[in-house]
Amino acid sequence: MDTLSYKTVSANKNTVVKEWLLVDADGQALGRLASEVAKLLRGKHKPSFTPHVDCGDNVIIINAGNVKLTGNKWNDKTYIRHTGYPGGQRSLTATEMYKKDPARLVEKAVKGMLPKNKLGAEMFRNLKVYADANHGQEAQKPRTINLNDNK
Repeated sequence: MDTLSYKTVSANKNTVVKEWLLVDADGQALGRLASEVAKLLRGKHKPSFTPHVDCGDNVIIINAGNVKLTGNKWNDKTYIRHTGYPGGQRSLTATEMYKKDPARLVEKAVKGMLPKNKLGAEMFRNLKVYADANHGQEAQKPRTINLNDNK
């Protein structure tokens, strides 16, 4: 009998190879940057991608303060939160959030593109965002990724 010997290989946390990646957000559009970073965090760029395992890489984003928003999104885009008290809904525009913390703008965009479960929360912990070019992960020797070359 002639049978095929192909096996589906499913990754687990012991067999996953994680590396550190460095992404420069200078001049990048926020949504396009966030979707590419979400793919890297999720591990969809790897041939060993397994949906129920955190097989993505650790991603460092620098220069988050130089990210672009197109159109009139600086004034129209709102970020809504709730304090938990009656009448406690608060909102900020993208401009106000950028003035408070430019890195949080990128973090919220990436987090919204990850799965909404425990696995997504675990993947989000593998993201480090910095508003300027200085980051504290030189010891990990991150590999630089140019998002403009992926097209």
